[in-house]
Amino acid sequence: MGYFSNAEVGDKVYGLIFGKGKIVEIFPDSFYSLMVEFKNGYEVPYTQDGIPGWGNFKKQTLFFREDVDLFKEDFSPVEKVLDPKKIIKLREKKKLEVRLPSGIWASIKQADPEYVEKILKKEQYHLFRKKQEK
Repeated sequence: MGYFSNAEVGDKVYGLIFGKGKIVEIFPDSFYSLMVEFKNGYEVPYTQDGIPGWGNFKKQTLFFREDVDLFKEDFSPVEKVLDPKKIIKLREKKKLEVRLPSGIWASIKQADPEYVEKILKKEQYHLFRKKQEK
């Protein structure tokens, strides 16, 4: 029995990737059992346990809004804006983080490739940083 086993269409949710959203469809006999539409227009399928249908996630990233706890997430501002060459170098070394639309920093391999390419084309280099040591 998963976290979203009692979910209904219209329930308000919060995704660690895209922020506020709502459940727009439920698929009872499918691996991805929910379709969530976020405020920015993205629609993402999720498993019953809140794991998205894209990216390299092994943990829950979707929660009911009243249950979400963002205390452990990193929302800190970028300290140094990287130049394009440094972004490429860090990406190759797998030491690059990107600021997701929700404001949380995550490894670039967890971000939607279309989102990453979009912000690179718009030269929004302030949305990238070197991976932080924890």
